[in-house]
Parts: sequence; structure tokens; C-alpha cells
Amino acid sequence: MSAHGDVDLGHTVAGWTGTALALLGSAGAGAALCAAWIPGIWLGLGVVAAAGAVTWLLHLAGWGKPSGPRPRGQWDWRVRDTAAHGGHPDCLGCRISGPRRAVAAAARPAPRPVAPFHGRAGERFE
Repeated sequence: MSAHGDVDLGHTVAGWTGTALALLGSAGAGAALCAAWIPGIWLGLGVVAAAGAVTWLLHLAGWGKPSGPRPRGQWDWRVRDTAAHGGHPDCLGCRISGPRRAVAAAARPAPRPVAPFHGRAGERFE
């Protein structure tokens, strides 16, 4: 069992790619700040902004995940989301991507929320 229990942590290609790009951009901007190189600061911040755009585009292409937990068979980060082409209900990224995807996402019913499990007092989860 992992340190986080048996849960879907949302590891996806979109998430890992965006995180890596944002980390590189932040590190580059920080190094440029220490070197007092103004264009480098703006380049690093541009890479951070590009990280957000790349993550959003990968999400729309199906390499992200919908809101909420996924079935256990889809927890691997390399699993593609086949429902992404139609848009996800309650997903801001899908709604701002265009009217066709927003209408498709709104037409589908939202998945039922999973009720939280509350153990007995003093019970420890590992």
C-alpha cells in the first residue's frame, strides 16, 4: 500500500508535462533573477505561462483527466481519457475551449460524488 492509501492521485501526461515545464521556467526565472538578467526573467516567466497552455491543450487532447476519481484501471499516468473529445462536465478548461465542447459537456449528467469514508474514532489508515 502506498503512503497515500488506495486513491486516484490524478497522475497524467498533461499533469507531469505541465509540472516539469513550470519547474524549468521557475528555475530559469530564478537563476536569471540572481544573475540580474532581465530578459531571462521574462523568458522564464514565459515558459511558466506556456506550461499552463501546454497542460490545457494536452487535457483537451485526452492526456489529462476529468474531475473526480477515476476507475482503478485508469490510474496509470499513460492512460488516455477517451471522453475528453466531448468535454467534461463542470470543467472550466473544457467550457472555455469552445461552444461545441461546452454544449457537449453540459448535456451529459455529472457523475455522482463519492461519499467520504469516516472511520471509527481513533482508527488509523495506512
